[in-house]
Amino acid sequence: MLEKAFERLLYAARWLLAPIYLGLSLALLALAIKFFQEIIHVLPHVFETSEMDLVLVVLSLIDISLVGGLLVMVMFSGYENFVSQIDLEEGDDKLNWLGKLDTGSLKNKVAASIVAISSIHLLKVFMNADKIDNDKLFWYVIIHLTFVISAFAMGILDKLTRH
Repeated sequence: MLEKAFERLLYAARWLLAPIYLGLSLALLALAIKFFQEIIHVLPHVFETSEMDLVLVVLSLIDISLVGGLLVMVMFSGYENFVSQIDLEEGDDKLNWLGKLDTGSLKNKVAASIVAISSIHLLKVFMNADKIDNDKLFWYVIIHLTFVISAFAMGILDKLTRH
């Protein structure tokens, strides 16, 4: 009887994750605010902004949108995998991947997103390479390659363990 009560309590503890996923939605709101703050900041000066600076701003906006997509993926998949299924009617605006991402697929998608975000950041760094020390550039590349190799290794391991 004590074991059964403990197991029920342990199982119910998964709901402690729900406020964390809600907190991620607040982080998504913060990203959206930052996104539009950047747009509002650049639009009045678009004709006086150099092409290079405009490309850097656009890369920052892409970076923000990738992080936002990553947040949505983690929020929904994490909630569905660890807390409870999201019950939506088929006619609702249901995401086609909802309910189909297990923790392994989510891990690989998160790794791929991190590589994409790192790639954009590295591109921004390279566009400002004349203002950055060579040793810092070297470390940016090493860190990016670490993300790439890690994502590749996770994908290979996932493929090996599924077969």
